[in-house]
Amino acid sequence: MIGEMRHLRAFLTVARVNNFTRAANELNVSQSALTVQIRQLEEALGVTLFDRSKRRVALTQAGREMLAPLERILIDTEAVIRHTRDLAGLRRGIVSIAVLPSIAAGLLPRVLQQFTEKHPAIPVQVRDLVAERVIDAVKREEVDFGIGTRVKADRDLTTTQLFTDRLSAFVPKNHLLARRSRITLKELIQYPLVLTSKDSSVREILELTLKKGRLSVNPAYEVSYMSTVFGLVQAGLGIAILPAVAERMEGSTDIVRVEITNPVLNRRVEIIEKKGRSPSHAARGMLEIFKHIALSL
Repeated sequence: MIGEMRHLRAFLTVARVNNFTRAANELNVSQSALTVQIRQLEEALGVTLFDRSKRRVALTQAGREMLAPLERILIDTEAVIRHTRDLAGLRRGIVSIAVLPSIAAGLLPRVLQQFTEKHPAIPVQVRDLVAERVIDAVKREEVDFGIGTRVKADRDLTTTQLFTDRLSAFVPKNHLLARRSRITLKELIQYPLVLTSKDSSVREILELTLKKGRLSVNPAYEVSYMSTVFGLVQAGLGIAILPAVAERMEGSTDIVRVEITNPVLNRRVEIIEKKGRSPSHAARGMLEIFKHIALSL
């Protein structure tokens, strides 16, 4: 493409100045090199573009007819190259991501702050979704990548572990359990629980663990959003089981986190991408920030 553009510039410059010597000087090439470029373009097009004599250079009829089309091609090609270089240089583009609600509330603001400082011209679209919908959004290519959990293997996806998050109990600070640093799962399920919906990653991990331990639970409340969970816990209506990163959520100052033991409930948070799909430069830049921040968790 670059070579073709060089030939087009040579033709358009000679056509504008009507002189090979002046055109060569303007293009910063030798006159012989310019002559070769024009000849190669004429051979590629199958027409003679210039009538040459010792005194003058003039466009042929074919040259006059090709002037406007070739000028448009050069302008369009240069625009494409500028746009591509802007994308590569993270000066243009858009990033669309799907993240778990706990990540959206805890880790994501730090990622967005750093990304925006480095690349202020690139907008970011965020979809905060439960685990199954994060996976669906990635598979449907509705987003560049997802930050979520994947309990089952899926041949359409590739995953990279970001960090491991521990599930904890969240209790009102005036609750008796707030004085404890840890509690067993068997003890915890004796209390009224506020749980996230069954399509959430936290609930799926909890249900699998209960099944292995031959335990069961009937939640006092079952809700979709973490903000609702915290509201109910703050009102003293139950105890929540949430990832530890939820402790960073705004509005959780009246809530105490208590570690769950025997067993420990861990959640593997991953970068989820569609197999065979290369991320854009902008998406790759955001992924690097996610990885860097995750190292400090």
